[in-house]
Order: sequence, then structure tokens, then C-alpha cells
Amino acid sequence: MRLRASRLLLAVFCFSFAPTGTLTPAHSAEPDRLDSDSWNQWRGPNRDGTLAQSAPWPDRLSGNLEKAWSFPLGPSYSGPVMVDGMVFTTETVNQQFERVTAYDIATGEMRWERQWEGSMSVPFFAAANGDWIRATPACVPGYLVVLGMRDVLVCLDTETGEERWKIDFPAQTGSSLQPFGAACSPLIHNGAIYVQVGVGLTKLSLESGEVLWTVLSGGDDMMSRGAFSSPSIATLAGQEQLLVQTREELCGVSLDTGDVFWREKIEAFRGMNILTPLAIGDSVFTAAHSGKSQLFDIQRDDSTKAWMVNERWNQKTQGYMSSPVVVEDHVYLHLKNERFTCLSVADGSIQWTSPPVGKYWSMVRNGNRILSLSADGKLRLIDANPGEFTVLDTQEVADDSWAHLAVSGADEQPLILIRALKSLTSYRWKNP
Repeated sequence: MRLRASRLLLAVFCFSFAPTGTLTPAHSAEPDRLDSDSWNQWRGPNRDGTLAQSAPWPDRLSGNLEKAWSFPLGPSYSGPVMVDGMVFTTETVNQQFERVTAYDIATGEMRWERQWEGSMSVPFFAAANGDWIRATPACVPGYLVVLGMRDVLVCLDTETGEERWKIDFPAQTGSSLQPFGAACSPLIHNGAIYVQVGVGLTKLSLESGEVLWTVLSGGDDMMSRGAFSSPSIATLAGQEQLLVQTREELCGVSLDTGDVFWREKIEAFRGMNILTPLAIGDSVFTAAHSGKSQLFDIQRDDSTKAWMVNERWNQKTQGYMSSPVVVEDHVYLHLKNERFTCLSVADGSIQWTSPPVGKYWSMVRNGNRILSLSADGKLRLIDANPGEFTVLDTQEVADDSWAHLAVSGADEQPLILIRALKSLTSYRWKNP
């Protein structure tokens, strides 16, 4: 999940408790049964901004995009997600409620909506930019998981919107609210949910909401409590694991037990480790606010099984809120200074840096093409060319947008979902 700029100023234990629930499950959890075009969670199916199994995009936006439908909504920073022909989006309503609405992807017809009390006020120095829901939901057939600003995790039935279960972490664990609201986008994998909340990185049962373990609890002050980043899954040195960035560390964590395999301190201004780290083979890339860009090689000793973290390179390039994409041997990253850059994976060398392009980008990669959506509502089609910054076309699609765009890879009519601050719009390619 991303956070707007001025909002960001800012031990292992296990326990189990029962969430509240109102719905007897009507589905079996089938987290791996997804259509190839399902943009079902933060940054897509693999949480890396890559659109898999998709036909190539056209070389231009102009004349190739048509608006299918659009609806006004309350403000939200979380991106839309879709599964089984439905799209889900969040909003904050009347500075009091958090609401989820489901639409038919093809027609835009509203299928259901569900809301609960859940808003909060951010510190006064961040209030000018609003205080609405941030985390992008995650869904699989039958299950939609939403994290609200007050660290309340809600699981809804995707077909009906009925509540399956709900867990209020501060109420049930005694943890404090995260100062700027919960920002981590939940991850669903093999019948489990992984999410970074105020109490720490937590694994829960998707079916029941039972908490299975909690680790990486973090500090107690405003600059170390909670998380701005969202986890992903990577296989590093032959071991599948959670790739997690806290306010202070980059870590590899066991999916099963929560054991921390390895950890590395990441220096960032006021704990603003925001982007989702990117696994590249057996290496991990990250970039911190007022810190640096770094690539770490993750290894494991065959005899002792000890984990080793070696920094391959670092350099002065500063990331911020935008998570990168990788195309072949290069990382494409939007920077704190509002520019866009291409870095060599091999040695971190800067291939090029663009002129200023806006405060925030979300990006999706399809082959050697990148779609970027900027905070000022401009959609750009970019050639992922390490030789030069090449924008193939630009089209204005919103007044402003701080949510991650969502892209379908359906063969017949691929679509692009744009969550502007106060609307949701579906565009379709005319000539995919």
C-alpha cells in the first residue's frame, strides 16, 4: 500500500483468540483457484506488479482505450481488486464509516455494499491530506479480506458481502492504533492470511480468522510502530518464505511457523520503509526514504543451514512510496525526487533518470511495456528500455489517483481499473 507524503511523518510471541463471525462459510478456501487475469491483491497475483499470461498491449493509448463505466465514490487510497467477474473497492464515508462495494466487471452494476464504523484522525500535521482507508484488499473465490485504518480485519463473502468474521486487533490484543492508520495490504496464500498490523506480522486462518502466530512486533513509538510496507512471497536460496519489510528491517520469515530466517537493518527517515521489496532470483531489492537503494544476496549454508545476507551493492538513489518493477536485468523505480529511473540489477548503476513525473506512481509490467498511473491522473505507456526513458503515449484518466491501478489480462477484452481519489472507472482496450 502507498501513503501520501505528509502522512508519513511520523520479541516474538504467539497467542490465539477467537474472532467475531456472523456467516457460516458456504465455500471451501481455494486460494490457488484463480483465473489467469485475476488482479486479486496488492500489485497483482504475485504482488510484483507483473501481469502474467496476457496478450501484448498496443503501442499507443490514444484510440485504443474506451471508458466502459465510472461511478463516484468516497475517498480511498486503496486499489481495486477483482476475482470471478467482480471488482471490489473501498471508501471512507462521512469520516465515520469504511465501506466495501462490489461491482460486476462487465457492466459496472453494483452487486452489494457493506460498511462498518472504522475511521480515525491522523496527527494534525498530516490532516490536510485526509484520513481515509489505505490498505488494498485481497480476495480469492468466496473470500474478500479488508484491513481498515483502525487495525480491524474483516472477511466478507465475495458473492453476497455477508461478514464471515471480523477481528479488532487493538480491542483483542491491547495494541495501540497505528499513528497514521493501518497501511499494509493483506496477503492470502494457501488458506492463510498474512498481514502487518500494529501488534506485528500476523498469520490467520482464512476460513475462521483464528490467529496462528504473531512476530516482528516493532517498537512502541510513532517512528517504529506498525508498518507502511506490505509482505510478499519469494523463494530465496531454495526456501519459500515471506518477504517482509518493517519500519526498521528487511526480513525473511517462515510461512509455517513465523520463524525469522534472516534480517537486515534498513535505514530510513523516521521509519518510512514504504515500498514492497522485490525478489530478483536469490536477491532482494529495496529503496528507502532518505536512505539508499540496496540489493542483498540471500544465501544459506548447505552444511550448517545458517542464513547469510550479503549486500551486493548500494547507491544514493532514494525510493519513497512507489514499489518497483523488474524487466529482465533492470529495476524501474519511481523516486523521492519525483523522477523515474532505471537501475542495473548487476551493479546498481543508473542507466537513466527522467525529468520530474509526479509525486507518486503505481506501475504494472506486461512484457517489455510498463503502464504507470501518476498522482495527477496521467496514465503512461512506457517502453522498458534500459537505453533511454521512452514514453510511448500518455492519456489523462483521472483528476488525481493515489491508489494502485489494477489490470486484467483477459484475452478477449483486457481492462484497466482506475481508482481516483473519489471515483472508480473501468477502461477497456479496443484493440488488444
